[in-house]
Amino acid sequence: MHKSERLFQLVNILKGRRLAITAKQLAERFEVSERTIYRDIESLQDSGVPIQGEAGIGYIIDDHPLPPMMFNVDELTALLLGSKMVSAWTDPTLSGHAKAAIEKIEAVLPAHLKQQSDHSPYLVSSFNHGKKQQDFSESLRNAIETCVSVELQYCDVNGTPSNRVIEPLGLVYWGGKWTLIAFCLLRQDYREFRLDRMQHLTITNIHFVKHQEKNLDHYLALIRAKYAKQCD
Repeated sequence: MHKSERLFQLVNILKGRRLAITAKQLAERFEVSERTIYRDIESLQDSGVPIQGEAGIGYIIDDHPLPPMMFNVDELTALLLGSKMVSAWTDPTLSGHAKAAIEKIEAVLPAHLKQQSDHSPYLVSSFNHGKKQQDFSESLRNAIETCVSVELQYCDVNGTPSNRVIEPLGLVYWGGKWTLIAFCLLRQDYREFRLDRMQHLTITNIHFVKHQEKNLDHYLALIRAKYAKQCD
């Protein structure tokens, strides 16, 4: 567990208790040393978390409103904007998680921050992201995560249909449209497929393996090199 995650969970544990909990109990819970817990407590106190107590007695958070998740105004604005983008532009499952995150963030916002959030200058539109694209997005996301091939019926920019078997590697939002980056078995090379031009897709049970020259990072490196060369 990373330190940031441990600190976050530590705050939640202390907030949820009526009686103090000792460093030994916390150390056993997080499977770390008591010395680590003492350092964590000190870090949280230095950052403004009102933790009361001392070594050998135990710790508890005073009945005092905490800064929401210890983020400042700009950080919360960025998180809310990002969550709204995910809610509007991705598949139904991720969208649901994003909406839940927005509700949790807004639930702990102080009044003055809620007012700022309500009057944010940013508007996230969900136009051009219909149910068909959202369903494709969810199926492709699952295929990417499990490394399974996809049979795809696709129309190019000229409306010419084609059937492909592809190995999906990543979904990229270029602005306005989602694009699937995949390795095309027909062309034996990377290809880009816009979700709004997909007609039908079938998830197969054929697994593929990513390697040094077949993955999303490799594709992006090739794109960067291509544009760098054009700019020379």
